[in-house]
Amino acid sequence: MLLAGVMVTAGLVVAGLSVAQLRASDPHPQMAQATQPLRSTPGAETKPSAPAEPTTTGARPSGTPPEPARPDTDAQKAGAPTALPPAPAEKSAPPIKER
Repeated sequence: MLLAGVMVTAGLVVAGLSVAQLRASDPHPQMAQATQPLRSTPGAETKPSAPAEPTTTGARPSGTPPEPARPDTDAQKAGAPTALPPAPAEKSAPPIKER
């Protein structure tokens, strides 16, 4: 208990000395700045601040036709691979017997 009291007292003394030193220093102490202030990019006045919004019509592009997920039967016979793997077989169990 005595050790705890000594530690608290020492902490208060250090805090008091720090406050007294801050009050005794200049009213406007100089502080260091960690980073340089931001500067404007050369020529920023002539450049637009944001790119123009792209114009979209909302229509699907007509240059590329859509492709099916699975090729038709003629293409499969010719050897075309499917775009999707085959679906897994459904798992079924025998019906639950009533007790």
